[in-house]
This record gives sequence, C-alpha cells and structure tokens, in this order.
Amino acid sequence: MTGPPPARPGIAGDGRHDDGRDDADVIAQSLDEPELFAGLYDRHAPDIHRYVARRLGEGAADDITAETFLIAFRTRARYDTAHRLARPWLYGIAANLIGKHRRTEVRALKALARTGHDPVAASWSDRSDDRIAVQAPLAGALATLSPGDRHVLLLVAWADLGYQEVAEALRIPLGTVRSRLNRARRKVREALSTDPAFASALDASPATAGQELSPSWTK
Repeated sequence: MTGPPPARPGIAGDGRHDDGRDDADVIAQSLDEPELFAGLYDRHAPDIHRYVARRLGEGAADDITAETFLIAFRTRARYDTAHRLARPWLYGIAANLIGKHRRTEVRALKALARTGHDPVAASWSDRSDDRIAVQAPLAGALATLSPGDRHVLLLVAWADLGYQEVAEALRIPLGTVRSRLNRARRKVREALSTDPAFASALDASPATAGQELSPSWTK
C-alpha cells in the first residue's frame, strides 16, 4: 500500500453503512460472514491512515493501518456492540500501535522543532516546506508531553474525537481524559505563549470538544 486507502462510496452521513447497518451490526454479522468486515475497513481506514501519517509518517501509516484492522478483525468477537460506532475502538488500537513507536515520533518532533523540516514530519500532509516550518514551535511543544498526554491531545485535535470517545479509545476514565487534556494544553500553551495566535487557539470553548485544537496549525 502506498498512501491512504481510498474512500469508497456506501457510507451514509448518519454513520450507517449503505444497507442501513451501523458498525456494531457489521462487526457482529462478520462473525458468521467474515467478508462483511471489509465494510468497516472501507469506512474507517482512510481516517486511521491519515491520523497515523500525521504522527509517524506515510511509511509507518501504511503498516500501522493494516495492523490496526488485522487486530480488529482477530479480536472482533470481543467487541462491545453497545458501542454502535467502532471509531473509538479502532483509534484505540492504532494509538496502542503508535505508542510502540514513541521514540520515533519524539525524534521526528524534536527534529522538526530544531530545523523546521524533517522527512517524517514532512509526510504528515502535502504541505510546502514553509507550512511545515510554521509548525516547528508546536512540534517542540508536543515532544515534551508524556505519551499519555500526547495521545489524548492529538486524538482530540487530529482525530476529532470527543472526550467520551477518547475515554473509550484509550480505556481510561473520562476524568482522566479531562485532566490529561488540560495538562497537555497548559504545557503547549506555555511553550507557545510568545505567539498570540497559538495562545488564542488553545483557549477554544470546551463546548466544541472535538474541535478544541482544530485551527489550521494542528491540521
């Protein structure tokens, strides 16, 4: 695989597949009809790939996306179908796999902060070198976070998960999500306090939980 998996038609805007089933239905029915699980891949793989690529680069994203869905397929019998959307579950698997590459991620962030350019960081998206260089201060701030705090912050900022979804993804209490996010935001705000644009973006209203860190410099 080179680049993100292509998005395919057949997923409704309300979160259901083209035949009216939601993720939990697809997972449950795939126990008897394994081929149905491909629908879950079609729906979520592009977003998972994009998220991993932002953190570890395109090469790692290919492997981790594939492994995420392989693990999901192998463990689908244990999926809690009370959760009708599988998005947090899949991001949780991906986050666990990303965690195994935390040294690579921190090295890339530090390199970007130091030089304004890094081959791994450059593959986060199709930006020009100037756009990447703008993110250097943010990269330096992210590198200082603990793995747990960085997971929470970036699942909110880059995966657009809400607090409860992050709690489900990482299997931690909602209160822990809030405390980690507050701590991460405080550290990033302190690191970027010399730039008013960064500071104001970090002060977004808690009412938009999934968009608190979604200005252009986090995309």
